[in-house]
Amino acid sequence: MVNLEWYRTFKSVYKNGNFSLAAQELFISQPAVSQQIAMLEAHVGYKLFNRKSKGVDPTEYAKLLNNLIIDALDRLENVENGFRAKAFNANRLITIGVSKDFYSSLGSALVGKFDYIDFSFHENEALFELVNDKKIDFAIVTQQFDTFDTISSKVGVIKQIIVGSRTVEQKDFKELLKTNDHETIEQWLNEQVWFTHDAGIPHVKLFWLHVFDKKRPAIIPNYIIPSEFEMLSTVANSTGVALTWNCNAKSFLDSANLQVLWDSKKMPETAVFLLSNKNDNLKEAFKKMETVLQEILE
Repeated sequence: MVNLEWYRTFKSVYKNGNFSLAAQELFISQPAVSQQIAMLEAHVGYKLFNRKSKGVDPTEYAKLLNNLIIDALDRLENVENGFRAKAFNANRLITIGVSKDFYSSLGSALVGKFDYIDFSFHENEALFELVNDKKIDFAIVTQQFDTFDTISSKVGVIKQIIVGSRTVEQKDFKELLKTNDHETIEQWLNEQVWFTHDAGIPHVKLFWLHVFDKKRPAIIPNYIIPSEFEMLSTVANSTGVALTWNCNAKSFLDSANLQVLWDSKKMPETAVFLLSNKNDNLKEAFKKMETVLQEILE
């Protein structure tokens, strides 16, 4: 019975014209190459290579044999390599960087999709550096990075909205929004109990700049909870309002634990990107991750 490894060895010797080079390519010894070729010659009943001063020349029968097996052998090797890659991608530990504020809404959605994940929390620039330096495999970022050593894919868009607990009476506020009276709208917001996840309130300042054309909002946060998910959980069980990403509020809104108070058209959307270093072994995982994130953000 013919051994498939004989054909692999034959292919390498035929391609390289040298037993030593074939041995290096196949990660076996040169005597092993010579032995496998001898066994194949005994099996087919013909001499396959003629030795010369440097290397070997294929015989006419070797040329015929190569034409007969090369396509089938290439297809078989492609199937084998693809299977190995899938098995590698399915079982290996992958490392994913994400902002701690996006873990609950985006990062946690990848749990269960892969067998082993090591998460780390960083912001955009740090995440890019980690991917670019090949210290982590993937990153979920809100800034596009285009470099030779990385690839990125836009997986969706998000925006900041104002949400409130179920105990906040929103009827009067909704009527105020219809009047487009920004001074009165701002006054109503200033009178609310505010929750935030960042004492510097940069996200609130950005909202005020786009919506009210003011650089400094007058609100003073009542409660500062340094985790957006925990902040929203607290708002849902208290009375108050908060500014948050719509993707982070989605589960709370779907369960009616929070309500949307204002989704302003003046507030611009922000793109979300999946970032990875260029590595063929990560392609399958990248596509799978990309699909999961796109479904969440659609």
